[in-house]
Amino acid sequence: MKKLLTISTLFVAGNAFAQTNEPSKFSVSGYAEIYYNYDFNKPENHTIPGFLYNHNRSNEVNINLAFIKGAYNGENIRGNLALMAGTYAQANLSTEQPVMQHIYEANAGVKLSKTANLWIDAGIFSSHLGFESAISRDCWTLTRSILAENSPYYEAGAKISYTSPNEKWLLSALYLNGWQRIKRVDGNNTPAFGAQITFKPSSKVTLNYSNFIGNDKPDSVKQMRYFNNFYGIFQVTDKLGLITGFDYGLEQKTKGSSDYNTWFSPVLIAKYAVSDKFTIAARGEYYQDENGVVISTGTPNGFKTFGYSLGVDYAPLKNILFRIEGKNFSSKDDVFSRNNEPVSNNGFVTASMALGF
Repeated sequence: MKKLLTISTLFVAGNAFAQTNEPSKFSVSGYAEIYYNYDFNKPENHTIPGFLYNHNRSNEVNINLAFIKGAYNGENIRGNLALMAGTYAQANLSTEQPVMQHIYEANAGVKLSKTANLWIDAGIFSSHLGFESAISRDCWTLTRSILAENSPYYEAGAKISYTSPNEKWLLSALYLNGWQRIKRVDGNNTPAFGAQITFKPSSKVTLNYSNFIGNDKPDSVKQMRYFNNFYGIFQVTDKLGLITGFDYGLEQKTKGSSDYNTWFSPVLIAKYAVSDKFTIAARGEYYQDENGVVISTGTPNGFKTFGYSLGVDYAPLKNILFRIEGKNFSSKDDVFSRNNEPVSNNGFVTASMALGF
């Protein structure tokens, strides 16, 4: 009888707590994306070209990204911890220490002002560069654009950020361990920095500029890198949205040189809502890295590649998303491989199912 009374008391107390209006400061969420990707160039090792890091296995069912996340959001402190698995983690964090390769996010922050929305955070974050993340469900297209795949998805360091009272402006400054680095490059002691300015003049327009300044090599061969990321997100009508993006980077040719190698990439994405459950997304892009700063080919003209994709999304429920996408790359040089022979184009069909809670 005493045991039953105790259980009943706990049940009533729990019920009373659940019915209060106090919002929970701690939350748990999860995400998983299962995919099948077919590469028409049929790589024997089932791995698609090395400049693509998401959905990078061919002709097999696999997990691109799965994670479980705990978050705490208080008035003056906040924190996030997310542990992950999947082919995204294998490809993107291959240079990190094994214990760190399963960390998607791990950071903590403190509010610096009682009146202003001013925070300092430190740890491992999603990158401040670009409009696409590793979470496919949050992106307009199933696969990532070339510029997203070849700029940081994550970063480690500290940042100070300010959001204006009307939430139209976000300003942040960052101190970083490097260009997509948790573990510093051996022999590198050069500080790396970043900044971000986001302006939302209305609920239908987002304008952003982000940058990175640093060196991703040992100090003995130091080559400063200056990277700029611009994008705009526009909800043109209730059904039609557009994203325009442009990346431009420079890196010293040699240590102390005043000459620079450059690379750039424009992208345009259009998304149209056919209904509440169906959407169509199309993408056109170009990526030029003639000197192989980010994508090395060893060919006369380097990496000069156009990309096109068309995808359809179906969301039968709020937390489930089915997607299919066709994509093609066409390059000036023979930078791809088919039947062990160099070719100038590569096509893919990718399908995925994403679930979140």
